Amino acid sequence: MEHAQPLTARRVALIGTGVMGGAILTGLLSSATRPEDVVVVDAVAHRAAQVAAEHGIAHAASVAVGATGADVVILAVKPKDVAGVLGQLSGIGAGTLVVSVAAGLGTSFYESRLPAGVPVVRVMPNTPATIGQGMSAISPGARAEEHHLALVEALLAGTGAVVRVAERDQDAVTAISGSGPAYVFYVIDALAEAGVLLGLSRELSTTLATQTVLGSAALVSRTGEHPAVLRERVSSPAGTTVAAVHRLDAAGVRAAFVDAARTARARAQELARELDPGS
Repeated sequence: MEHAQPLTARRVALIGTGVMGGAILTGLLSSATRPEDVVVVDAVAHRAAQVAAEHGIAHAASVAVGATGADVVILAVKPKDVAGVLGQLSGIGAGTLVVSVAAGLGTSFYESRLPAGVPVVRVMPNTPATIGQGMSAISPGARAEEHHLALVEALLAGTGAVVRVAERDQDAVTAISGSGPAYVFYVIDALAEAGVLLGLSRELSTTLATQTVLGSAALVSRTGEHPAVLRERVSSPAGTTVAAVHRLDAAGVRAAFVDAARTARARAQELARELDPGS
């Protein structure tokens, strides 16, 4: 099996400098990737130039130019724009790794539109990656090998946690961690609104809700204990917490989260069919 080059020897072309592209760029530059090894491309030329100036990296006027000589090409564009971008990558060789950061589209979509032998790794990140607290799940395409996955893990190390999953599970990952931050923001907003209703100032209520979610998540992560066990420790018999949780159960909140995740997964699958009818 081919051995990967040292990360610092890799030239990376990042296509797309939106929210997720920007998060990945920040992660790249906080890892072992050197600024001189990164080039960015964006459909909005002045945005690519601005990002490049802010980070001390190069930018290119087109996808084809940016990808020339790149060892890794990261596509951080909207799903509807992927096919058009792939059409501009006809000149890359089998030694170039293509990394997908688009919901719904499988690696076969890329492989069928790229030159023969080009490996693809699919990534589903989330927005906390913008502050290095993200959750990314990666899956190999048919041509990707162990060293390709290891390279992507190294490239994404600065964005937060990275796990490997089977590609068939990526739509479920999208529903849980990809869309998940929106669910958590929804909960924080709801708790803060409840605090205002109970007479607290909005600023104080938002602070209480935000830190409570942050601390609770950290407790689950650090202890490794099941969330239900930790919840029970807060729920004294006939106390305020158990009464509140009972009301949440009666309102179907748990079932609503499950239904939301199922809906998100279904939409990811629907999106794939819209963009790739043969999938």
